[in-house]
Amino acid sequence: MSTLSERPRRWTAAVTTGAVVVSGVLLSSSPAAADDDPLVITGQLNDSTPFRFVVPDEWNGTVFVDLDFAAGTRIEPHVQYLLDQGAAYGGTTRNVTGWNVGAAIDNQVEALDAFAERVGTPTRAIASGRSMGGFVAAGVAQRHPTAFDGVVSMCGGLSGTVSQWNQKLDTVFVLSTLLDPSGQLPVIDIPADVSGAREAWFTRLADAQETPEGRARIALAAAIGQLPAQSQALPNPDATNTADYEAAWYGALAGDPLPYIGQAMGSRRSLEQVTGGNPSWNTGIDYFAQFRGLSNDSRKVVERLYEEAGLSLNADLAQVDGAERIAADPAAVERFSLGTEFDGELSVPVVAMSNTGDQISTVAQQSEYETEVRSAGDNALLRQVYVDSVGHCSFSAAELVVATELLLDRLDSGHWSGGDNATQLNEAAAALELGGGRFITFTPDRFSRPYTLGEPFELAG
Repeated sequence: MSTLSERPRRWTAAVTTGAVVVSGVLLSSSPAAADDDPLVITGQLNDSTPFRFVVPDEWNGTVFVDLDFAAGTRIEPHVQYLLDQGAAYGGTTRNVTGWNVGAAIDNQVEALDAFAERVGTPTRAIASGRSMGGFVAAGVAQRHPTAFDGVVSMCGGLSGTVSQWNQKLDTVFVLSTLLDPSGQLPVIDIPADVSGAREAWFTRLADAQETPEGRARIALAAAIGQLPAQSQALPNPDATNTADYEAAWYGALAGDPLPYIGQAMGSRRSLEQVTGGNPSWNTGIDYFAQFRGLSNDSRKVVERLYEEAGLSLNADLAQVDGAERIAADPAAVERFSLGTEFDGELSVPVVAMSNTGDQISTVAQQSEYETEVRSAGDNALLRQVYVDSVGHCSFSAAELVVATELLLDRLDSGHWSGGDNATQLNEAAAALELGGGRFITFTPDRFSRPYTLGEPFELAG
């Protein structure tokens, strides 16, 4: 695998002071304290989103654009490594766009244009990011296929905006039907008191976790939502240990930092405000079929828990299937789809890195992205790599660099060099001395809630 330092450095950024306006974008630059200090460019885009770029004194022509880079001033170790090798690194923030993902995608192109006006046209531009930033980076490849030369998408999910939130709806719907039959806790239409909604759900789930019946029903909801059976306390439970497996599901759902149910409240309220309605539905969904389509481990653990609790799994699934369904607002679906429901068409190489124990950007979504790309005939442009770790976007600096180097090597050579197997990736990570690598050979489960852009859906159950 080649490195940034092996590439020619074609640009040297000149340092100037003051501020300028380019195409309506306010730009400013900070003077360097010494000859080898980087140039820092800051400004605002047309929608008032701030952007920031750091350009090393001997810039090599490569620039990375990251959704969240301008949110702070600290340079993370993996970014510092790339800067040390001569690349420029910058980006925007999500503070203005929030869940208006389409606008965040467009902002990456506007920020790149501002960078080019100020510093010079890059020889290579790469969209990169984590979480929503990973989603936005992949969205750039679809929405603006000629603006960037490659994408490094990390822990972005990538089943699509509508798809991933339909699956999150399924999880909370099952919990609501079985643990809150009176409907006191929100599933959609999250109230302004988001913290209160979170705490109410945390309390309900903690109470359920204390009983065999509650644990069985928590496991069913987690399985339907394809949550990882991994938590901070139980990172890799054996599926034959039913209690540990369920406890790990509970950790991902409600017990760990940044729990799934918390995001299902706060982010859903935000996206409903952005889309002007509810973009999720479960009308027409067969939950018996969803359960049958789950992995063997998930099904067996749920079945054992129901047997231990003395409950009928079929009766509970029938209760869920018979519950009043949630219909979507078609206009909200259309607006949410724009940012982005992936169609699989790629014109530049994409590296997608996910960690298996991510409770927010669940790893099964990667199978849907791969399916869409393969159906479009562009699978030769995609490489997906997996890290064995727990928590949202839980990567070492070395893993972040190695994923980036995998893309850079593809851009250099014009083909995937074969250095994308777990052993080689871990060897490359170890050589960096930035925290090592935990890459594994992994095939995610089939995503259970696919949606294709423009596909009809039922409005009433």
